[in-house]
Amino acid sequence: MDLNEIIKQITDEVCAKISTDGVGGAISPDAIAKYVDHTLLKPDASREQVKKVCDEARQHKFASVCVNPGYIKFVAEQLAGSGVAPCVVIGFPLGANTPEVKAQETRDVVALGAKEVDMVINVGAIKSADWDLVKRDIEAVVNAARGNALVKVIIETCLLTDEEKVKACTLSKLAGADFVKTSTGFSTGGATVEDVRLMRQTVGPNIGVKASGGVRDYETAVKMIEAGATRLGTSSGVKIVAGAGEKVNCISCGRCLTTCPTGNVTICKNDY
Repeated sequence: MDLNEIIKQITDEVCAKISTDGVGGAISPDAIAKYVDHTLLKPDASREQVKKVCDEARQHKFASVCVNPGYIKFVAEQLAGSGVAPCVVIGFPLGANTPEVKAQETRDVVALGAKEVDMVINVGAIKSADWDLVKRDIEAVVNAARGNALVKVIIETCLLTDEEKVKACTLSKLAGADFVKTSTGFSTGGATVEDVRLMRQTVGPNIGVKASGGVRDYETAVKMIEAGATRLGTSSGVKIVAGAGEKVNCISCGRCLTTCPTGNVTICKNDY
């Protein structure tokens, strides 16, 4: 059976059995911390901001800190001995690089301390139904990581049909990726419960599913986990683990600059 026949068979099977059942059971805010990839990917992120994210991740015991390649060495140094993984994006945010470029970028960041790499799939190849290129693109990164870093494949769900999502996840699994991931957060949409559920149905129980883009509060985080997510890519990790979305009033403690040190409230004062 050739690659196209395998993809079609899996697509048909998954689309026929999509379930709407959640995993059930309450998830405490503290328990969510282990799911969080604490993320800072803004192009104007400063070293001070990256350090703050690392400090927060160490405090809350998040799964990882995810940054652009230029900061991965710094992040690896900041997180040394903490149990929080240094994570980096590859081919970000378009995924339009060649497999060879993505592979070299992966080797570079692994040498600098990355333990997880989130690569953007070649979306144009998917839309062109060039499945051989899609698989080769993912394999290039998986092989470059050489067992030294987990590989998550960002399929950019907002740009794909359900059939294309299933095919992209199938090829990620066949190529040896450790996770599939919904979104970069820099395109036209982010994670949805429906997409996470579809991705979980496709890859089965032994590959991770990361919901990323728009996961900003406790309630949304829980829904994504119930749908099958095992990681949450978010810049709102501190807010999520603070509680179930309760409103907390500012007590004018004077310790804040532009953000509350507790992560619980939005600062609206500018006269501290």
